[in-house]
Amino acid sequence: MPASVLSASQPKRTSALGNKNLRTLIWPAVIIGVVVALDQFTKFWAVEALSAGPSISLIGDFLMLTLVYNNGGALGTSFGPSHYYLVAASLILLFVLYFLYQSRFYSVTSIPLSFISAGAIGNIIDRLRIGKVVDFIDVDVPDVDIFGLHLERWWTFNLADAAISCSIVFILLHLLLVQRHERKEAATSGPNMTGDNSSTPNFESDSADSAIRDDS
Repeated sequence: MPASVLSASQPKRTSALGNKNLRTLIWPAVIIGVVVALDQFTKFWAVEALSAGPSISLIGDFLMLTLVYNNGGALGTSFGPSHYYLVAASLILLFVLYFLYQSRFYSVTSIPLSFISAGAIGNIIDRLRIGKVVDFIDVDVPDVDIFGLHLERWWTFNLADAAISCSIVFILLHLLLVQRHERKEAATSGPNMTGDNSSTPNFESDSADSAIRDDS
């Protein structure tokens, strides 16, 4: 192919890649925006509705709404003052956002990372605004008494915590079950004896070619 044709197609290819990158970040951005908005709205409601009164029972003693201000971290941890958790959460958020961008073409990873990012942002907003996190979801669990830990009810949490916890569980299950199964299948099928690597998909190239065709 003449060099002039290659140079003419390069700007179009670069533009298509840029458009593809933007499209893959739309859903993560929407998820983060919606979850942060819901988290903050429910926290404002909890402060207004629960500050002056007792807990509100939704399902007997199993599920209640109880206003709690958390100066520490998740699961009742207390490793330092609130600003320690603010700095730690901010650093973790940067790493999560970086991995979210790196995995933007793979929704099975980018979607849960979006929920984790949203949860971190929601709790960071609390620490910046009032110096502590607003918790209000109060769930009963079977009594736990092991290794010095005595737990009668689960630690009170909020929507941001739920988004983080559920996403982490999803990622772990995916790594342990789905990817483990895929590795077993790959080991069973064995290596490609012909030495032909043409069947290995090139996701970046395919995505770019697809984006160019879409824009054409």
